[in-house]
Amino acid sequence: MNLIKSDIEIAQAALMKPIKEIGKKIGLGEDDLESFGKYKAKLSTDVLNRLSEKESGKLILVTAINPTPAGEGKSTVTVGLGDALNKLGKNAMVAMREPSLGPTMGLKGGAAGGGYSQVLPMEDINLHFTGDLHAITSANNALAALIDNHLQQGNELRIDQRRIVWKRALDLNDRALRKVIIGLGGPVQGVPREDGFDITVASEIMAVLCLATDLPDLKERLGKMVIAYNVDRKPVTVKDLGVEGALTLLLKEAVKPNLVQTIEHTPALIHGGPFANIAHGCNSVIATKAAVKLADYVVTEAGFGADLGAEKFLHIKARSAGIKPEAVVIVATVRALKMHGGLQKNELASEDIEALTSGFANLKKHVETIESFGLPFVVAINRFIADTDNELKVLSALCDQYEIPHAITEVWEKGGDGGVDLAKRVLGLIEMQESNFKPLYNLELPLEDKIKTIAQKVYGAINVDFSAKARKQLHEFAEHGWDQLPICMAKTQYSLSDDPKKLGRPESFIITIRELKPSIGAGFIVALTGDVMTMPGLPKSPAALKMDVNEKGQAIGLF
Repeated sequence: MNLIKSDIEIAQAALMKPIKEIGKKIGLGEDDLESFGKYKAKLSTDVLNRLSEKESGKLILVTAINPTPAGEGKSTVTVGLGDALNKLGKNAMVAMREPSLGPTMGLKGGAAGGGYSQVLPMEDINLHFTGDLHAITSANNALAALIDNHLQQGNELRIDQRRIVWKRALDLNDRALRKVIIGLGGPVQGVPREDGFDITVASEIMAVLCLATDLPDLKERLGKMVIAYNVDRKPVTVKDLGVEGALTLLLKEAVKPNLVQTIEHTPALIHGGPFANIAHGCNSVIATKAAVKLADYVVTEAGFGADLGAEKFLHIKARSAGIKPEAVVIVATVRALKMHGGLQKNELASEDIEALTSGFANLKKHVETIESFGLPFVVAINRFIADTDNELKVLSALCDQYEIPHAITEVWEKGGDGGVDLAKRVLGLIEMQESNFKPLYNLELPLEDKIKTIAQKVYGAINVDFSAKARKQLHEFAEHGWDQLPICMAKTQYSLSDDPKKLGRPESFIITIRELKPSIGAGFIVALTGDVMTMPGLPKSPAALKMDVNEKGQAIGLF
């Protein structure tokens, strides 16, 4: 008989407090909140404006090793650390991303933390929440429809229909929509052309919303988005089309951060959800900036490993928003390190010190990356039930050998109590070590050099190979004045390289840049590597197959 409760069983048994009580803990009154039922609310525009005058608290960034199917629990540690800080008497909250329905219905099955370190209401957060992703999808597709209508109505901007770069979007994994033909059926049905779909979290509108500082900045960024090139190969923007106001209207509520709570009633702002493998992987600037005004300590996370989410947090979000973390937590597990050492998922239940020792190289590389940014850090060894005492002892000894500060966490099982040692370590770092954060590249460098810096210093590549198309784009983007922007690498999350099968710490590899994509509204250039897709497909056995709803209307199978 299985006595271990699932995440959703734990979440459904938890007792939530009314959201107005959660707001009161951080100094917010009822007029500061726009409620979505009893347990969810958005922060009002008035309170966001008022908070700008307050002193900022300390920001703690949670990242991880390269993820594996064994799971690392980065979001779980983020929530557990926030709870642990509150247990130590600190005024703390967490700031996280919203889950996408794509991985929720596909591979992950949910993304709201786990065990006794979850954000609630877990069912709502994993499904439609407050409608932010639907608003982003609507804005994205409204723009697509307006582009095609412009072609139909005479094409005053002389858009080259072969060079329209704006795609439609859907917040689901659907490989069949990666490339489509639209406008068939005769003159009344539109102009026939090739098109495609991105997953909503890969839409530039998601990135724009998450990097905007307020509503006027959102509108300005939307206007800068490049949608196509004209017959003279000059960029055409949303502002040229004259629809930035309409898009902002569709997003005016979605731009407000969402307030919820953890199982232990720690306040949590959950807002925005760009993927870290194909976008910048961080929650919204508005939510993060609000959180550091509302609490003395804020724990936030960046998607996937330090090679993706953390690198983009530090090179894109931190630089754009004028913020910096005071400390970094790098999450690792015995299970995942054994997979990086060569084991398969079905072999993880057995103790294997050799595989663990070999896989430790992956953790060590991520440690070196965070050190290179000048940031204090601690490794959170996220304990799983099958981990043996000997394996944990060996991993701790390896960390000691390389003078890597670490703490074993048990937040999945014990909630905040299981993260107290980690919280004490983090507080000690903040008190004793100054953050000397410095980006690894200057924005004045050419795009090619910025890409090489990330590939060599963060991934460990020996070189970068640019396709003929990418080489041509480097020249064109410089002509358009886009070469002063930061880089957002689109790369597999599973490996430091661009080959998902190369686990651990691969050596002597080359990163291949197949194409560049301008995200001028977001304020970065996307460099697509390897075979990474902006519209994922579903796995052979999607998580959706295990999902249902009972007669009381409660979800089944969300983890």
